[in-house]
Amino acid sequence: MFRRITFIETVCLLSKIRSAPHIDIDLDMTELDVTKAETKTTYEEIKAYVLEHTGLKVSCLYIAQVKAKHGIIERDCYNRAKTEGNRVPKCPPEKEKAIEDALRHFQMIS
Repeated sequence: MFRRITFIETVCLLSKIRSAPHIDIDLDMTELDVTKAETKTTYEEIKAYVLEHTGLKVSCLYIAQVKAKHGIIERDCYNRAKTEGNRVPKCPPEKEKAIEDALRHFQMIS
């Protein structure tokens, strides 16, 4: 009916009548539990923690690099440069250590 929309609507009929054809759905609630890494501490919270505890200012790029190093990859970088040979600054070791401490504090890594 609505051809240009990008979402799907679900329609169901609820009634008190017992009908023969029906669907039973079992939902295991443990599948819905989230881990600490999935609660997604924000980049701003990580920056504030690092600044408060070490006095270092860190960028989102450095945080993303450290998270990727530990296997916490949320999504691909959508604004990555299309040309080859672009220089991307690497996170300095002292900032990497500070970010890792923040990730441990927020229980995103052990």
